[in-house]
Amino acid sequence: MSATHPVEADSAAQDLLRAMFDAAIASAQPALCIPRHLPSAPKGRLIVIGAGKASAAMAQAVEAHWPSPLSGLVVTRYGYAVPCGRIEIVEAAHPLPDAAGLAAAQRMLGLLKGLSEDDLVLCLISGGGSALLPLPAPGLTLEHKQSLSLALLKSGATISEMNCVRRHLSAIKGGRLAAACHPARLLTLLISDVPGDDPINIASGPTVADPSSCADALAILNRYQIELPQAVRELLESGAGESIKPGDPRLARAEYRIIATPQMALEAAAAVAREAGLPVHILGDSLEGEAREVGKLLAGIALQVAERGQPFTPPCVLLSGGETTVTVRGSGRGGRNVECLLSMGITLNSHPRIHALAGDTDGVDGLEEIAGAMLTPDSLARARQQGLNPLDSLSDNDGHGFFGALGDSVITGPTLTNVNDFRALLVLAETTIRN
Repeated sequence: MSATHPVEADSAAQDLLRAMFDAAIASAQPALCIPRHLPSAPKGRLIVIGAGKASAAMAQAVEAHWPSPLSGLVVTRYGYAVPCGRIEIVEAAHPLPDAAGLAAAQRMLGLLKGLSEDDLVLCLISGGGSALLPLPAPGLTLEHKQSLSLALLKSGATISEMNCVRRHLSAIKGGRLAAACHPARLLTLLISDVPGDDPINIASGPTVADPSSCADALAILNRYQIELPQAVRELLESGAGESIKPGDPRLARAEYRIIATPQMALEAAAAVAREAGLPVHILGDSLEGEAREVGKLLAGIALQVAERGQPFTPPCVLLSGGETTVTVRGSGRGGRNVECLLSMGITLNSHPRIHALAGDTDGVDGLEEIAGAMLTPDSLARARQQGLNPLDSLSDNDGHGFFGALGDSVITGPTLTNVNDFRALLVLAETTIRN
């Protein structure tokens, strides 16, 4: 639309941002991505296994397009199960693992005993699989995994650092699940939720070789000054937690395909914006760093666009993905996307022509059943009218509390997929976007 009443312009901007977010999620739906990657039927049995927030929907898509016999087990997050007739769906906890995930991981390994060269294992992996397959290495317990997971989540460690640690404290990650499939053929279909789409970091790489070491994992834990139980320290210092390395003959018949990525989701969102007549600039699909610092950076770029016409001319949309981190110092409700957005809003300082959305494509930002939030030019003013101080909320890591009070949370429910974080900034010109 051309120039309109400001309220109408704000509503149109928010509608467009939400449409882009929805398109990003839709592009990574397993029903869309799975069929063209299914293998031909094996001479022997087909066993389906998997883990992640999208794994149940992936299993459902396999069943819908596989007429031959199959069986299997996948584990997904509570609330993310979908009906399947031949593949058993188990729900477990995420991001902190629980006994249900432990039991499912043990049963999964049991399904793989006695496989032959004629059999095929189809493994369905998506983000969240690390917590959903919490089988500890010998000598460790589920409690060890839970306490270390919580400490890592609060530490500010990157996802690749966290997954390196997880691989060396596990009896199923770091290629061990693939080794258990030997001598059968193994095909892993992956939905990526990690910067760079490295398969070793998707659910901590249960079916791919791991070049990292116990020494690497120990260095990460020491770097973030995480207190270690004696059993964990002994496992890492002794090298007893080493994962499956490249060249291991048990992985000779294992292959993988990445079927959905953050970049694909950003491109789907970009198509929505272009259809609305707006130029789109994808700043990157793997931006990392402290959430509040990434928020400042993105706000600075948007301000330069709005005020200087550099490096892009408004109106335009700025898209990015990746996975930020939060070093938790406050007692607020999180999560990383709303922390990024709140920091962005403080830096933008109520700029009248910049709107934004930040959310997690799995529908869960941090520990909340909230995907993310919207930022509008009047967000800070409305917050102050309610007695909220944006800086205090940021210091307390309370992005959900801040945006929830404004009614600006973005709630999707279970999306049944996960292609990492999504951030969109809409920078308007003096006239607003077209209907």
